[in-house]
Order: sequence, then C-alpha cells, then structure tokens
Amino acid sequence: MSKAVVVYFSGYGHTKRVAQAAAEGAQASLVEIDSEGNIPEAAWDLLDQAQSILFGAPTYMGSVPWQFKKFADATSRKWFVRQWQDKVFGGFTNSASLNGDKQVSLILMHTLASQHGGIWVSLGLAPANTSASSRADINNLGASVGALVQSPSDADAQAIPSGDLETVKLYAARVARIGQQLHA
Repeated sequence: MSKAVVVYFSGYGHTKRVAQAAAEGAQASLVEIDSEGNIPEAAWDLLDQAQSILFGAPTYMGSVPWQFKKFADATSRKWFVRQWQDKVFGGFTNSASLNGDKQVSLILMHTLASQHGGIWVSLGLAPANTSASSRADINNLGASVGALVQSPSDADAQAIPSGDLETVKLYAARVARIGQQLHA
C-alpha cells in the first residue's frame, strides 16, 4: 500500500515539477490528472488505499483549472460511501504571480478534503518575511493553509524558485508523517 499519494493536474509542466517535489518529500506515488480531467482507473484504488493525499493544481484565473475540478467532482462516488473518511490531506498550488489568488485554490482543496471527512494539514512553516528574505528561503510566500509556489510565466519549470520547491518537499513530508502517525 502506498502510504501517500500526490494527485495533480499540470497544464504547462510547472505543477508537474512541484508534484514531483511533493512526491519526493512525502515518498509518495504520483497520479496525474490528464488533459481531459481523468485519472487511470487503477489510480482510484491507489487513492483509496493511501493514508495521505496531497492535491496539486495550478491557479488559473483565481481558481483551479476545470481538469482538477472534474477530478474533484468525480470523487463524489468516494464521498457517498465515505471511502476517504479520516484520511490526511494537504494541497499545493502555483501561479505566475506572487499572489495570483492562490489562496482560493487551496480553500477549494481544503473544502474538498473536509467534505470527504478528511483531516487537513496546515503548512506548519514560519514565513520568511524579513528584509533579508529571498525567493530561495523556505515559505517566502508566507503560506499557512498549504504550499504556495510562484512559477514565472516567461520561463519553464526549471525557473521555479528553490525555496518554493523546498517548502513543498517539507510540507509533503509533514502531511505524510501526520498520516502515518494517525494511521499507526
């Protein structure tokens, strides 16, 4: 059984890189939502067996893209039978802007987890908010609900700030650790 699973949609490759960092931090399996908003049938079993699930999606126009929303809506069949009750959840999102209304996407993910009767894990990292802070610092964007990442719109996924990727790794490890503790 995979103890943690990262399920994500990536439109341009940036979120995929972030999901890979999350999977590394949590030692998790990756499930990619395809361009039609679907996941492989076997991935549903993987999610059912997981102790922890991390949601990931870019923030487009102030919310998650329709592909992630289609996946979220498809989880209703799990909701009806309380399949994901008491699982541990977390989430991450990225956008081109430093703010980019990413909080809205995290709130959607948090709400989805709560509807399933899940336990949401906060970021648990202090913000890097001093004048000496840089984009290489942990939690430079000052998140608390989940992990926020800034992906420059004029660059590929390799340009994602190292501090954001490290923040995601640490957060994903926290989500997985709490999942293991609660399900021991």
